[in-house]
Amino acid sequence: MSLKERCPIIEFNDLGDERGKLVVVEGNDSIPFDIKRVFYIYGSDPTVVRGQHANRESEFVLINVAGNSKVRITDGKEEFIVELNKPMMGVYIPKMVWKDMYDFSPDSVLLVLASTHYDGKEYIRDYDEYLKEINEK
Repeated sequence: MSLKERCPIIEFNDLGDERGKLVVVEGNDSIPFDIKRVFYIYGSDPTVVRGQHANRESEFVLINVAGNSKVRITDGKEEFIVELNKPMMGVYIPKMVWKDMYDFSPDSVLLVLASTHYDGKEYIRDYDEYLKEINEK
């Protein structure tokens, strides 16, 4: 299975009406896991690169609920870039996939849904170490 197939773009339904927009995101329904942690990134300078890690146990869905940003996704063999620019669009990132978030617009709010509670020990923050671990499997 290709990296793009493993990290699909998710289109959430827009349930809004004349009163305004409404997007619903539900664990084990519109995303493929139970949501254990929610955090968001905002106020990042366009030159800042966030993420720069892979996770041994956590799965993620990234959604720009305001503004836009880019996500570089790689497994050490394949790589692609997703532009998150609609609040009803997200990208799924499974375990052991490297991610870099960057090119944040001034109004960017990047919402991150995670399948686990935070545990710093499951993060791989060195790309060379990541490549070594992924190639051992």
